Amino acid sequence: MIPTFFLTGLLSLAPLEQQSFPDTLVESAAGHFKPGGMVALQLKPGVSVKVDNRPVSIDKGLAVFGYGRDAGKETTLKFSIDGQDYAVIRPLEKRDYNIQYVEGVAQKYVSPPETVLKRIRLEGQQKKQARRDSAPKALFGKKFYWPLKGRITGVYGSQRYFNGEARRPHYGIDIAAPAGTPVMAMTSGTVTLAEQSMYYEGGLVFIDHGMGLLSAYLHLSQINVKSGDRVNAQQIIGRVGSAGRSTGPHLDWRVYWRDQRLDPALLVSGEN
Repeated sequence: MIPTFFLTGLLSLAPLEQQSFPDTLVESAAGHFKPGGMVALQLKPGVSVKVDNRPVSIDKGLAVFGYGRDAGKETTLKFSIDGQDYAVIRPLEKRDYNIQYVEGVAQKYVSPPETVLKRIRLEGQQKKQARRDSAPKALFGKKFYWPLKGRITGVYGSQRYFNGEARRPHYGIDIAAPAGTPVMAMTSGTVTLAEQSMYYEGGLVFIDHGMGLLSAYLHLSQINVKSGDRVNAQQIIGRVGSAGRSTGPHLDWRVYWRDQRLDPALLVSGEN
């Protein structure tokens, strides 16, 4: 029997109208067809799916996938069963982001000094490697949780222009909290990176939740796990700090589906 808990409780995703999909292909659906959103489909037995020509991992009929900040206006889902293909084109809801223009910023705050560029490149490769291989099956549980309670000081998708030059968008949620506040895993998974002193992130933890889904926890002052550890939902993995490129104690919480950066706020229900 196909488990039904996935879409009744998984990530507290919003239900999607069933008429959006052929009932011969999709049992139920939840999530957000919008930039930063994640979608979960419970497929009928024997059905596979591609999203914009990318095959999606399936575990017990469950398929999950997501869309990055700058996704286009529509998406194409191609379902396959018994050698037959069925395409469903869905519009993606438009999003507006908080854009700020700041002039008169000293160059040292805009770009890192030349002396640390080699370190930044090496750490970039390290992070890329830790995100590369995800477990083919779901490691996550029935629900995703906020990693801590606190004031939201930064939102997904926001971007600043310093002296007219675009900086990288913010791909996570910043949650301010006193230094030392415990930080919890948003759901179960396997730690793929646990580094105390990264240039940008300070204390950094990656957790693979399987099927291409990964969460990241930045600026930690203390790390309580190591690479390879299995963790449970709401298990303490570290503590809030302001390590790395940070102006005060907070957690920068991020979520990925493969190479797409998702909006964590769309994966959890209720207020922080």
